[in-house]
Amino acid sequence: MSAGPVHETLAAVRLVDHHCHGVVTAGLDRTAFESLITEGEAWPGISPFDSPVGVAVRRHCAPLLDLPRHAPAEDYVARRTELGAREVNRRFLAAAGTDVFCVDTGYAPDRITTPPELAEAADGTAYEVVRLESVAETVAAAGVEPDAYAETFRAAAEQAVRRPGVVAVKSVAAYRTGFDLDPTRPTDAEVTEAARRWPAVGGRLADPVLVRHLLWTAVDLGLPLQLHTGFGDADIRLHRVDPTHLTDWLHLTAGTIPVLLLHCWPYQRQAAYLAAVFEQVYLDVGLALHYVGPARARAVLAEALEITPFRKLLYSSDAYAVAEFYHLGALAFRQGLAGLLQERVDADELSLPDALRIAAWAGADNARRVYRFPAIS
Repeated sequence: MSAGPVHETLAAVRLVDHHCHGVVTAGLDRTAFESLITEGEAWPGISPFDSPVGVAVRRHCAPLLDLPRHAPAEDYVARRTELGAREVNRRFLAAAGTDVFCVDTGYAPDRITTPPELAEAADGTAYEVVRLESVAETVAAAGVEPDAYAETFRAAAEQAVRRPGVVAVKSVAAYRTGFDLDPTRPTDAEVTEAARRWPAVGGRLADPVLVRHLLWTAVDLGLPLQLHTGFGDADIRLHRVDPTHLTDWLHLTAGTIPVLLLHCWPYQRQAAYLAAVFEQVYLDVGLALHYVGPARARAVLAEALEITPFRKLLYSSDAYAVAEFYHLGALAFRQGLAGLLQERVDADELSLPDALRIAAWAGADNARRVYRFPAIS
């Protein structure tokens, strides 16, 4: 990171990562590691190491493993194995410079750290984000009469958010239905009928009526609501996860809860519009940053900040499983935002004091204002 007051300020900010996941605690061979650095698959003859994120790992993460920049993939994986998962996680989590983690605990197909385990490994503080689809699916799996589903789900969600350290809820409606839904609260009769259909279909919660009910239940819970938008794995239908599909729902829920749009790429401009016109909307460009890498992070952040109020941008890594993504996300955010703000200072479009305030807001203060983190004993 080049010298200068903006770069120095962002380099020193202890970040609040407002959306992330645990890291794996077991060693990873090359196949397993490659499967975790792509939202797609490791196709025959096409390695995820030969992609923007794979190149970024070899360039920016290799030195933290005592390897030269751009180390070959086989050397990288071998060194990871030699050090062991515990030491690898410690190095990358320390390098991220993050004090607070908001951990989505609803997706864990691999053995990953719990929020307390992540906090210990990072020498930080971790809070929990409850994924509401996981709550609903647990309720359904336990067996519930259709006319009792709404109240049973609500009670289970209320119990989940009362756990110590819970600061927000999250929905992955983007993966299940997309956002082009009827924005109104479904009636009791509609929810009962949808709950009656669910066992026949089976599997994950993907009924549009029940997804609408989940989103309105989130409003009733009163906590900040995180919504995955934009880029994700192959379950996403990208044209249906443009966050502007939420416009009518945001009108109906104005004055209720903060709504935090996660990741957003390639819809960062649409998310910025929503943050500019709705008081309750905030955004980040997490996940996108480590996939585009530090080389393109500035461009993504520039589009996100074209019209976004500066108190509305938050930092997240959306790191999952591999600790490299904590380091890469933080590095890309710091370098990208510092370069963007410094450019505006140099052009006299922004004063240096304003640039330093914006850096501190986006890196940590905005998240602290939204989540109002409680003390954890």
